[in-house]
Amino acid sequence: MNTNWIKVIIAAFFEVFWVIGLKHADDFWTWTGTVISIIISFYVMIMAGRKLPVGTVYAVFVGLGTAGTVIAEILFFGEQFKMSKILMILLLLVGVIGLKLVTKDKVKEGAEF
Repeated sequence: MNTNWIKVIIAAFFEVFWVIGLKHADDFWTWTGTVISIIISFYVMIMAGRKLPVGTVYAVFVGLGTAGTVIAEILFFGEQFKMSKILMILLLLVGVIGLKLVTKDKVKEGAEF
């Protein structure tokens, strides 16, 4: 796994924070954290998308973010635990990992922005 895929994982990690923030932010500081998470998440995802296939980057970003958000809601915010929900998240992760595995990591040469 190269550093660009690590950037996608980091972007997805911050996506979990801003998605949860959109639901639970209720004061200046929580909204500030949500906005900072949005900025970091999209900036890092865009940086990875400059070197990797954009469609795959976006699919992995959203898939990991979705899985992380559902798990965080269950663990920290009292969302109901259902085995069917966990199985669907696992199916989503299998698809995301499979998509990453079949995508060539051909880095664009000389593309500096």
